[in-house]
Amino acid sequence: MEKKYRVLIVDDEADFREIMAKRFNRRNIEAVAADGCEMALEKLKACEFDVVIMDVSMPPGLDGIQCLAKVKELWPKTEVIILTGHASVSSGIEGMKGGAFDYCLKPIDVDDLFEKVALAWEKVQISRS
Repeated sequence: MEKKYRVLIVDDEADFREIMAKRFNRRNIEAVAADGCEMALEKLKACEFDVVIMDVSMPPGLDGIQCLAKVKELWPKTEVIILTGHASVSSGIEGMKGGAFDYCLKPIDVDDLFEKVALAWEKVQISRS
């Protein structure tokens, strides 16, 4: 039986994170949503996730780039995919330099995101074996 993997979706936009979690769950990928970095860190402390999908721009507290640094420091084998809006390629590049697996521009192509998550999961499996 194929191992089911876990994805954490971190975004301050409630509709986006809930819709994405439902789409992942429909594809038999366990997805949990968090509304910001603090909640994401709490969820990561409570349970192991394979991949984190994180928006760069989030209100008060740590932004996506700062949160990425914290995640990679505490859970180095967890892969992070950065989401960035407003065609902000520079934020995506900054995230890649900070250890992100990849980045996607908003609005996202859902199939492209699923593919990136699958590739990130494969990398996680190799690093944990």
